[in-house]
Amino acid sequence: MDSVRKGLRAGDIEKDNYGRLSCTTCEESLATNNDPTEVGKVRVCPDCGSEWKELG
Repeated sequence: MDSVRKGLRAGDIEKDNYGRLSCTTCEESLATNNDPTEVGKVRVCPDCGSEWKELG
């Protein structure tokens, strides 16, 4: 699982003018899985199941 920053640099993820992230393969907005026991969030594409970790 790569980070969101690596995904943006590689072109796997796009960010629109409002800061929303979307998968470039499926062109779907990413969903957020927030586990309270871990640091950060996991962004998931609902169509292809790709995941990126978002720290912060």
